[in-house]
Amino acid sequence: MPQSRTRVLTGITTSGTPHLGNYVGAVRPAIASSRAPGTESFFFLADLHSLIKAQEPERTQRSTLEIAATWLAAGLDPARVWFYRQSDIPEITELTWFLTCVAGKGILNRAHAYKAAVDRNRVEGEDDDAGVTAGLFMYPVLMAADILIFNAHKVPVGRDQVQHIEMARDFGQRFNHVYGREWFTLPEAVVEEHVATLPGLDGRKMSKSYGNTIPLFAPPAELRRLVFSIVTDSRAPGEPKDTEGSALFQLYQAFATAEETAAFARAYAEGIGWGEAKQRLFDLVEREIAPLRERYLDLVSRPGDIEDILRDGARRLRERYATPLLAQLRDAVGLRDLSKLRIDASATADAAPAARPAPPVFKQYREADGRFYFKLVQGDRVLLQSHAFDAPRAAGQAIAGLRRGTLALAQAPAALGEGVAESEVQAALEALAAADAERAAKEAS
Repeated sequence: MPQSRTRVLTGITTSGTPHLGNYVGAVRPAIASSRAPGTESFFFLADLHSLIKAQEPERTQRSTLEIAATWLAAGLDPARVWFYRQSDIPEITELTWFLTCVAGKGILNRAHAYKAAVDRNRVEGEDDDAGVTAGLFMYPVLMAADILIFNAHKVPVGRDQVQHIEMARDFGQRFNHVYGREWFTLPEAVVEEHVATLPGLDGRKMSKSYGNTIPLFAPPAELRRLVFSIVTDSRAPGEPKDTEGSALFQLYQAFATAEETAAFARAYAEGIGWGEAKQRLFDLVEREIAPLRERYLDLVSRPGDIEDILRDGARRLRERYATPLLAQLRDAVGLRDLSKLRIDASATADAAPAARPAPPVFKQYREADGRFYFKLVQGDRVLLQSHAFDAPRAAGQAIAGLRRGTLALAQAPAALGEGVAESEVQAALEALAAADAERAAKEAS
């Protein structure tokens, strides 16, 4: 798979039974996006993450099977995308430890899930960390490893997960700085505002926590029963009905063409009876789901075949990306083959090793004014200091332009450091470009 393509990574938690809301809000759009040209898509079953919430082995195993079968039935093609199980890539857990050793505990203290657990404990008069596992606390580091190990460029997430992507950027940037090279691409969170959120049976957001879901692959009779139990108002047949705020209409719209939606809206205005409206919704959903259900039932009846698909995806992905990268990272952090160490017999035991110049590195950060900055440093010297940016992405784009040479130093929104010559900065940028080229060549080999 070409290096030039944009890498998009999607994690799928292996918990619960998929419902129509999952399909419309996540599965269907993600599969459609994976078919876009210029995209290299990574889809993984986050079974290690699921252990934070559930220690029920049979449930974890069954959920993994059901969710893998759901994505495959919905059209995910393992020949076009990377489809794998998180626990089948041991390099992810090794990278988690490397990142743990550079991750700031203060940042982890501010993670939403951990803070929510602490807040609950305080309300209940418990110790702050009562019932909080290290797994919950370290969840963001494992998530960072999921993303950074494949140097994903984009990670589609809900707004509640944006913080985790920012943490992954922080940990990756810190590792790059400590070990003197741009080992990791800093990922970008993609919040998909346009993705539909389906209402459930009671009109609230379809969610297992509300108990108002419609299972994605419910048998036809069960699907019809659930559709007919959707809450509607008391307006009788013949009375005009409002599409605004109607859960029934929103569900219909999620599965209909523009022409079908317009026709259904006219039927609302003309006073369609709720029974007929629900029958139309059932027929429409069944039309799309029936062939998927057939494929799903066939897939779950062959768990060995799904196991083969997942293991093959992991094997190929490890060979292509994970194993070579971890070999480089192990060397970078000093976990090296001792037999390759050259010892100078004439050196004394207490002689200090020859100092080598620190490599140049970009640092991106946020100041107290809420704005974003970057600087290019070499050792203790600031070679280049940026102006302020309103968004981190703009700062990151400027850095990328300087590294690639597409942004001339003279046009950069930055100033030279005190006592620094332009030639020094140019030499540092050339050194970074050479390191990037070397890294790309190794990844492509």
